[in-house]
Amino acid sequence: MNNLELAAIGNCQISALLDSRARVVWCCMPRADANPVFCSLLEPKADPNLGVYEIELLDFSHSEQAYIRNTPIVQTTLYDTSGNAIRITDFAPRFELYGRVYHPVMLIRTVNPVQGWPRIRVRVRPAAEYGTKEADVTHGSNHIRYLLPDMRIRLTTDIPLTAIMEEHPFVLTRPHHLVLASDESIPQATDEIARDHFGQTKAYWEAWVRGLAIPFDWQEAVIRAAITLKLCTFEDTGAVMAAITTSLPEAADSGRNWDYRFCWLRDSYFVVKALNSLGATRTMEAYLEYILNVSFENGGQLQPVYSITGQADLTERTVDSLAGYRGMGPVRVGNQAYEQVQNDVYGAVVLAATQYFFDHRLERPGNEASLQRMELLGEMAVDLYNEPDAGIWEYRGRQRVHTFSTLMCWAGCDRLARISARLNLADRSRHWQQKAEEIRAAIFANAWDDKRKTFTDTAGRPELDASLLLMPSLGFIPGYDPRFLSTLAAIEKELRRGDHMMRYHAADDFGDPENAFNICTFWYIDALAAVGREGEARELFENMLTHRNSLGLLSEDLDPQTGELWGNFPQTYSMVGIINAARRLSRNWEDEL
Repeated sequence: MNNLELAAIGNCQISALLDSRARVVWCCMPRADANPVFCSLLEPKADPNLGVYEIELLDFSHSEQAYIRNTPIVQTTLYDTSGNAIRITDFAPRFELYGRVYHPVMLIRTVNPVQGWPRIRVRVRPAAEYGTKEADVTHGSNHIRYLLPDMRIRLTTDIPLTAIMEEHPFVLTRPHHLVLASDESIPQATDEIARDHFGQTKAYWEAWVRGLAIPFDWQEAVIRAAITLKLCTFEDTGAVMAAITTSLPEAADSGRNWDYRFCWLRDSYFVVKALNSLGATRTMEAYLEYILNVSFENGGQLQPVYSITGQADLTERTVDSLAGYRGMGPVRVGNQAYEQVQNDVYGAVVLAATQYFFDHRLERPGNEASLQRMELLGEMAVDLYNEPDAGIWEYRGRQRVHTFSTLMCWAGCDRLARISARLNLADRSRHWQQKAEEIRAAIFANAWDDKRKTFTDTAGRPELDASLLLMPSLGFIPGYDPRFLSTLAAIEKELRRGDHMMRYHAADDFGDPENAFNICTFWYIDALAAVGREGEARELFENMLTHRNSLGLLSEDLDPQTGELWGNFPQTYSMVGIINAARRLSRNWEDEL
């Protein structure tokens, strides 16, 4: 079973995915949403060996792979059929330098002989324009330059250049180092810069992890999820990407292939909640600034998704030069969802921004002037809560009045009332509380199916939707309320598949959904805890942890029958689900120590 056995490395400027043999199969440069320089994960049609960066061990037998503890530095040990072995260490540098964080466009690899006289071959084949072209190659005395239309890359190494350019095998008798970066000369010796950057990068991440607030239980899982969440951030703007890949299908041959290298506003509340619970204040504050910049830039009207730089135009196109993951196209670049109407975004931004008004750690707390900007979003929520939209699941072929969108409009008004009260603005608080009550009444009137005793996905229709599981965590209704208990029972009956939760059951633009959506399973776990079924919630959570790949990472989707991972990877939503569920279910430190 192929279970997305990939390791993620990065430095909040670039990211890369390595397979179990340490081949770099996906990496976009000069930033995570740019053209992929290495794209063999999506199988270039022109040449299946194009777009890969590989240190091959001849007569390969098997491999072992693991992260260095509390870092995103990955080490892969390869063994050949004769017992010879090598160890490859991969990372992207990130550390404090000159009073700021140094995070260059750079991947560093060190290959060490571990056992015997292993023979290796190095292949560096950057691709241009989504696998359509090879790079032009020139070289100097100790470097190779790869000339691509969008950028130039320089490989500086102490390996003989002819061995790389001609891909000749050679016996590895001592450590070698490879520094692949933007086209700038490196004044230090290659081994010196590799050792120095390794030590400083390792120290940076270990210090970052030591600063996290983590639960007593499941510490390893939470730390790995936190590091991965950090890797999905873009330092320059503070944006958090949904994933670092495009077009990994939600299910085999489903056509549900989307570009997730963007920032969805609906994720903001859940990401902020996770970062806040970890005490990752700087990362959280940078993300909040990105959200506010996007919302202010676009006035009162928001689209669901933006680029990691805040750009609005994400025109979607199909790339025919890539066959797709395991040959399962299409490969899409851009995301048509940016054109959709999704009314939940207004509440999502207000929920995220509420942190500004209650968190004394933040450098620039919210005030009355910033509340007025938030109120513009509240007014949009009031205007749109009963209007049809594409919904949280971004239906492409229909628009309805989705309960979750209305729920988020309620949440936005509810939080504006709380913020106003915090600022001692009694009139504004009463106003927003009145609006919240108006929307709340509409949900009970329109989304409640009294015959089946359940809330439904859309007003006046029978379908159910896993996002309804969020009602208690958003504060709309307590977990012990009979209406939520019966809704939970209905969702369990209709959407639960084994130990996993589907988003919805009704057919959409692509037919019937096949695989479970991992964040929905985490929402289900949270709902179980909210209704007092904590033992069952813990059991399901621990089961979800067993479905992570061997590096501790999760994708977007999961086959409930086989446990195979599908969808874009690593998925921010899924890693956030691990963090938030662990915080909810863990025993207290004070009770155990």
